[in-house]
Amino acid sequence: MKYAICNETFQDWPFEKAFSYARELGYTGIEIAPFTLARSATEVSTQQRETVRQQIVDSGLECVGLHWLLAKTEGFYLTTPDEAVRQKTSEYLKELAKLCRDLDGSIMVLGSPQQRNLLEGVSHEQGMEFAASVIREAMPILEDCGVTLALEPLGRGEGDFLNTAASGIALAQLVDSPNCRLHLDVKAMSDEEKPIPKIIHNSRDWTAHFHANDPNLLGPGMGEVEFDPIFTALKETGYDGWVSVEVFRYEPGIETICESSLRYMREVEARV
Repeated sequence: MKYAICNETFQDWPFEKAFSYARELGYTGIEIAPFTLARSATEVSTQQRETVRQQIVDSGLECVGLHWLLAKTEGFYLTTPDEAVRQKTSEYLKELAKLCRDLDGSIMVLGSPQQRNLLEGVSHEQGMEFAASVIREAMPILEDCGVTLALEPLGRGEGDFLNTAASGIALAQLVDSPNCRLHLDVKAMSDEEKPIPKIIHNSRDWTAHFHANDPNLLGPGMGEVEFDPIFTALKETGYDGWVSVEVFRYEPGIETICESSLRYMREVEARV
């Protein structure tokens, strides 16, 4: 397994300190939330991109790519009937792809439920078409940058669009690009009716990236979800991408989250 961690986990730590600490623990990848760099990808200068890229390299980590793509932004929406807004969203995905490339990343995780929930009067089928049109428009740039867009299904508590891995695959099929695939998240899969190992098996040909966490919003092994069947399924399906820790609660403390999550995943990997 290749273990990574999302950089917003470190909150106000300087990048050099966060990256070095992650590597010391045994993580080999770092996943970047764009809002930790600037309010917009367009505001991240060439010099800042090179500085962060070099900080990642110097720490001994690899840049996985970006996630929380549209978090803390304004004016973007995937499923709106407003063509101008969809075009603006496509253009921003292109800018994010360039940022991802400049950091030596290759994955962009597209979750952002607040920018994709179905608006009044928009059916699910229309939402799928609108979202596909936004993504299709951006795909040539992603392909040129060597970046894969990993569509992230999320649980019903977070939104009403793309609530299952199957729907994520359906959207990827509509986009019809080798660089548009699926992202799986343990917290989100826990909301589906199917067992998580079955979802992993059913998605084996589409999965480009994986987030390890728990429905309690903490790290793997810090809640009730048992990861032995999950890691077994990942191995059975031949998944060789990143397993990246993403949390949403920080009460246990940064060090505890980072250390406990990695220790637990290594213990599970040794068992299975």
